[in-house]
Amino acid sequence: MKRIIQYILLLAVMQTYGQELNLPVWTQYLADNDFVISPTYAGIGDNLKIRANGLTQWVGIKNAPDNQSIYADFRIANQSGVGISAYNDKNGNTRQKGLKLSFAHHLMLDWKSKQYLSFGISYNINSFRIDIENFNNIYDTPILDPAVTDDRSVNNNNFDAGILYRWDNYWLSLNANNLVSKDTDPFVGLEPSRLLNYQIYSGYVIKPKKNKDVEFEPSVFFQLFDSDKRSSTDVNFKYRKFNRKGDYYWVGASYRFLNDQFFDPLNVGPMAGILQNNIYFAYSYQLTLNELSGFNSGTHVVTIGLNLLQNASNCPCTKGTSQSYYR
Repeated sequence: MKRIIQYILLLAVMQTYGQELNLPVWTQYLADNDFVISPTYAGIGDNLKIRANGLTQWVGIKNAPDNQSIYADFRIANQSGVGISAYNDKNGNTRQKGLKLSFAHHLMLDWKSKQYLSFGISYNINSFRIDIENFNNIYDTPILDPAVTDDRSVNNNNFDAGILYRWDNYWLSLNANNLVSKDTDPFVGLEPSRLLNYQIYSGYVIKPKKNKDVEFEPSVFFQLFDSDKRSSTDVNFKYRKFNRKGDYYWVGASYRFLNDQFFDPLNVGPMAGILQNNIYFAYSYQLTLNELSGFNSGTHVVTIGLNLLQNASNCPCTKGTSQSYYR
């Protein structure tokens, strides 16, 4: 069985171009970091918000995917915001790094009913590389291709775009990522040219009238890949509790499944976070429930962050659906 797992990982290396620009979204966005999902969230709230994420997937499997990322967004005018994010991804003998620059503009549709509309766009720079220094020409781990004599790398540029609608405590975000098809080598059949994927993120913040320091937040995240039409859905729930100083903690859970396998989830797990004196910490654990569950203990996501430079806007269109945007 060990040898079978090694060959599966080697096969994944051979098909790594399918991973390019399509890094998986796990639960980073649930750590009060909606900017992970869409550039439209840049500038919403009263703070410069910084979030750093560390993700270790398939704990227990050697050379399993490992990812580090950092996100920051802030408002630059009453109705506009900018953001920047960077990531470093390791998957077996592949390395991927990227930088994303985002801009968002927010409009007020109706002041009385608190309806707002936001538009966002991102420019992406990505670098993808295959390391060969770990290739060993032995029976257990044969060399993939004798013609590969140096590190293979490629750089790409692309764009994301999104639209966000908010109505009081409700939100609906529609996004299209990797809008530009990638140039490919016609002699390499494994490399996809269509990297476009669509994302829908929607939810509602329930604020009990008798207790203004408590929030309940159910949400749904849907992702569809244009190349092969595969799709998945996250069903999430969060509970927040605020204190008099504006600090808060939250607990929640997430359930992810392929849309043609609703009762056969990919993973499910708890999560929790806390904001204390503008310092943020969150942890999420995703228990793997598919065939790999016998070989790993799940996926761990840790988020740390800072909320800085609090400054309210004169336009209600930069207000978020939760109190957590103003702490």
